Amino acid sequence: MQKYQVRKAVIPVAGFGTRLFPATKVIKKELFPIIDRDGRAKPVILAIIEEAINSGIAEVGIVVQPDDKEIFEDLLKNPPKKELFDKLSPQNQEYSRYLEDLGSRVTILLQEEQLGYGHAVFCAKDWVQDEPFLLMLGDHIYSSDIEKSCARQVLDVYEQVNQSVVGLTTMPAEIINKAGCVTGIWQEELNSILSVTQLYEKPSIEYAQQHLRVEGMAENEFLCIFGLYLLTPKIFDFLAEHINQNFRERGEFQLTSCLERLRQEEGMTGYVVKGKCFDTGLPDAYRQTMIDFRNF
Repeated sequence: MQKYQVRKAVIPVAGFGTRLFPATKVIKKELFPIIDRDGRAKPVILAIIEEAINSGIAEVGIVVQPDDKEIFEDLLKNPPKKELFDKLSPQNQEYSRYLEDLGSRVTILLQEEQLGYGHAVFCAKDWVQDEPFLLMLGDHIYSSDIEKSCARQVLDVYEQVNQSVVGLTTMPAEIINKAGCVTGIWQEELNSILSVTQLYEKPSIEYAQQHLRVEGMAENEFLCIFGLYLLTPKIFDFLAEHINQNFRERGEFQLTSCLERLRQEEGMTGYVVKGKCFDTGLPDAYRQTMIDFRNF
């Protein structure tokens, strides 16, 4: 397989945010505020874009609903009106200029119909073109345990293995029915790099215990998707096939089954990220993120 430098990241943000209703009637969940380590209040999407750019990504594409394009353009492309800018502290004026620079590296992509996460990813196909890309969730933010950011860790593994990489974390059996899970064979002694042999979306505990066990892990723990992927453009072929054949799962075009086909076709590496993923897409998880993220 030809090796490419990874230049682009894709962040789908076109969902309805039904689990955070009614707040999401008036504000997109990706624009909910979080407080970072510097004490700065910022929308979730900005923290995700910064994670990508600070990890060496050159361009970010965010996939939005057409009605939301103006909102994201206003955040990322338009400076504040002069009367508001003049009221900002010098530090915030500097940050506003930084935001404009950041926005110049962001392309807004449209998902005309909300047909599922896999469909949202497919909407980035023409922008990504024939390049590998970093895929990030629009309602997850990341905090690394080591000097390298979580996204940079995944990028480095891709450079090492030259195939698609899925970021992983451990989860207890009780909550794996809410996540994508994988199994595979460890490739090194530190139990962080895995040759993936199966991906499965939201398994039952019984299925996981029978099919998704990983050597060396506790009986009630499994490897689940962290929320960072490094994917080759071949993924778009499988997404296109599902869309053209109208193959839906739970009523929508999903990503995980296409990831499994990508694994079968090209192979796939799992990497246990040295860090924590904070979910902002559920009320209880968002509340805990507000408490934990700044201090993690």
